[in-house]
Amino acid sequence: MKSIILLAIFGVTLTACASGSAVRTSQNTAIIRASAAPVCGGIGAAAVAEKQAAIETLKSGFDRYIITGSASANNVSVSQTIGRATTYGTYNRYGYTAQTTFTPQTVVSGAHEQSFSIVMFRNGEPAARNAIDAKTVLGENWEKSLKNGIMTCT
Repeated sequence: MKSIILLAIFGVTLTACASGSAVRTSQNTAIIRASAAPVCGGIGAAAVAEKQAAIETLKSGFDRYIITGSASANNVSVSQTIGRATTYGTYNRYGYTAQTTFTPQTVVSGAHEQSFSIVMFRNGEPAARNAIDAKTVLGENWEKSLKNGIMTCT
């Protein structure tokens, strides 16, 4: 039963563990910001930022992008709270015996952050040849990603 509960919690955690946003800085440039839950790691945050860059590129009417700068941060921390104590006792003809078990509660908080500066291009422009194709980054269901955004790091 305990493993089923843990799997359910883990599944819920991965269903909404990431987000991304974009700030347009010129007609064809943007700053992409992404945040991912501790379970995603820094690589997960970078993957979210990459997909967010592709989404912003397509929403802006472009086809391809180049990452011109990046930054990352990790403010994940792990701490323990008081937890709980459970005491079991028995009484028999020899007297009363008790055993107390202490279980600390571990709390993971914070997030992995990633940001990219991107320059966007349309197919056919000279620099587009070396740029990343946004639809390829998002995969076959790129239209769905464009509509729904990025919510997981997987």
